[in-house]
Amino acid sequence: MDSNGEMIGIISRNEALSLAEERKLDLVEISPNANPPVAKILDYGKYRYDMQKREKEAKKKQKTIQVKEIRLSTFIEEHDVQVKAKTACKFLKDGDKVKVSLRFRGRERDYVNKGRDVMNAFADACAEVGVVDRKPSFEGRSLTMFLSPKPAEKQKKSKDKDNGK
Repeated sequence: MDSNGEMIGIISRNEALSLAEERKLDLVEISPNANPPVAKILDYGKYRYDMQKREKEAKKKQKTIQVKEIRLSTFIEEHDVQVKAKTACKFLKDGDKVKVSLRFRGRERDYVNKGRDVMNAFADACAEVGVVDRKPSFEGRSLTMFLSPKPAEKQKKSKDKDNGK
């Protein structure tokens, strides 16, 4: 194929190289594994520039998701849970995932059920903007849970319900 997009047909490698040299362009092999191999005659510098430009545009449009961490304790007060839940909701609204961890120190290990209750209360506080990705589970001495943002349409419906619509 030449620089105008017209098909030249099956020609030998030497002919293709001389044709490219004649037009002061480059011969670029597109699919070497095809039978016969497919090549294009084009300005390679311009081709690379266009490819980099496309990649840059694609990168701009994609959203990177970060994992933010919130730490709780076994005997945390209700108000403190609400404050931390508010922070987590802010993260979820920004499109980030939230890792909630609750560390058991010393004899707190005997109060695993209390820890699960704190985690469930936290999940309920964030239920409007997030869903539980992974239920609370043990990782060493910590109880961890992951929350991810709800899809936008579900958030809108829950807000309408709260407003009485």
